[in-house]
Amino acid sequence: MSLDSFLGRLAAILERVGVEYMVVGSLASTAHGIARTTHDIDIVVALSSQELPALLDGFSPDDYYVSDEAAREAIRRRSQFNIIDMETGWKADLVIQKQRPFSIEELRRRQRVTLLGQDIYVATAEDTIIAKLEWARHGQSERQLRDIAGIIQVKGAMLDIEYIERWVSELDLADTWKAIEFSSKEDSR
Repeated sequence: MSLDSFLGRLAAILERVGVEYMVVGSLASTAHGIARTTHDIDIVVALSSQELPALLDGFSPDDYYVSDEAAREAIRRRSQFNIIDMETGWKADLVIQKQRPFSIEELRRRQRVTLLGQDIYVATAEDTIIAKLEWARHGQSERQLRDIAGIIQVKGAMLDIEYIERWVSELDLADTWKAIEFSSKEDSR
């Protein structure tokens, strides 16, 4: 199974069960910016414990590894769990949506796009930038900042800078954002 087939399978099962989702992380930055390789798929899900059995039923234990216990714990703690295609090793991190204003708005704003030949929901370019600013603040900054710069390079004037700056202020990300803005201006010279 290829990454695009795995992504399509995940999206189809999430949609069949009725779970709101959006692809985030490196695949989202690829959708909006400059492509880079990845070894997994990050998906934010608004998954409840009532929906979990139907979701898990979509993944045959002969073909996929997913721990029912880890999934239940992730829902309880609002963390994440994995689904792994055992034939290829492709991994999806299903991240339970946080119950904070930005995370709620981010999922509400998701966009339907074609990515890797699959018609799926992806976080917007602006929300991908904001989420990557948060990740950069918590470490792994070089990769996150490169992804942000790639989105800015591709999307440029199409970005809603006012929206980004509102959340940058609310989430206390101004220092990292200013470094990105300055870097982007330098690169365009």
